[in-house]
Amino acid sequence: MDAIDYKILKILQKNARETASNISKEIHLSVSAVIERIRKMEETGVIKEYTIIVDEKKTGNEMTALMEVSLEHPKFFDSFADAIQKLEYIVSCYYQTGDFDLIIRISCHSSDELEEIHRQVMSLPGVDATRTHVVLKNVKNIYSAIRRPDK
Repeated sequence: MDAIDYKILKILQKNARETASNISKEIHLSVSAVIERIRKMEETGVIKEYTIIVDEKKTGNEMTALMEVSLEHPKFFDSFADAIQKLEYIVSCYYQTGDFDLIIRISCHSSDELEEIHRQVMSLPGVDATRTHVVLKNVKNIYSAIRRPDK
């Protein structure tokens, strides 16, 4: 990965549907070279997938919450991780250090639905405690950090 690859990634991060032609104009490289660089990044797994970003409020999910989860014992981690894969309102989960073992991001319709989700999470085997924070406003969410290692 060189500086040009990072420039291509930044452009694709803003718009994954950007054409190779437009990218080539912006970074002053031939269209075929841009296509080849993107193909190599896909093959090596630097680019994992292309997706869309949905305005959750416009699709009916008015509430975002972050729920910290503490497990009774690390032996419950795998079963917890498997269980939350099936819960569509949990959009991300991170295993972390600190007072709680995991933090999950929840996107849901209402406080009533959040209460039901809380009950479901608390009923999972090994869940000892939770702490929930309601998000008032999304200030920044870029999904992936793209920084050159030497910067």
